Amino acid sequence: MNTLLRTEGLGKRWGPFVANSDISLRFEPGARHALIGPNGAGKTTFINLLTGYLAPSEGRVFFGDEDITALPQHQRVKRGMTRTFQINTLFAGLTVLESVALAIFEREGMHRVWHRTAASRSDVVDEAVALLGRLNLERDADTLTSNLPYGKQRLVEIALALATRPKVLLLDEPAAGIPTAESAELFDAIARLPRDVTVLFIEHDMNLVFRFAERITVLVGGKVLTEGTPAGIAADPRVKEVYLGEAEHG
Repeated sequence: MNTLLRTEGLGKRWGPFVANSDISLRFEPGARHALIGPNGAGKTTFINLLTGYLAPSEGRVFFGDEDITALPQHQRVKRGMTRTFQINTLFAGLTVLESVALAIFEREGMHRVWHRTAASRSDVVDEAVALLGRLNLERDADTLTSNLPYGKQRLVEIALALATRPKVLLLDEPAAGIPTAESAELFDAIARLPRDVTVLFIEHDMNLVFRFAERITVLVGGKVLTEGTPAGIAADPRVKEVYLGEAEHG
């Protein structure tokens, strides 16, 4: 199986402060990969480097065989890399269905005239409805996004991200601020995404991480401490000491 996304010696520093250092990781197509670590471990910085929000101080980023290290954010989105953070403001005056349809029109470069052409584009509406169905949002299609509970607003953000037809979906703490019951529903929806979407996510709720992730990378101090299966990570004494809260004995 080919590597879809990889980094080689990726690092970011501001003066003497080192946020990331020598990160070399590979993500296979269809992966469900979690990035965990203590606060300040450099997780969000790494996502920012992947998406082009930040330029690395050293190292390279590859998407397939293409070196995208110098590629701007919008070009990475066109290549198939999307993060929910890029769509951080919902369209408060639009319904859920209208919001997702607008995102599809934007993907096609028609967002400036979407209100004039929407009625004649049943294919766009059908695609938007299918996306809502994938995330269990059909019943909320005609609800204003501003009237949704926060957990469902996060689902709409994911629907907007999926409207770009990503190959890689990057989620930075998707369950943050969501009640436990809603966060479980959110991750259940993410788990149902097709395998042609690779998911890399940052999450602090270890119950969600161990339930959903198939591979886990642990960052500490801006560097990779270890990577492995959920079972391997849970049993690793170094991870227990620095992150999972189990102090060494003896």
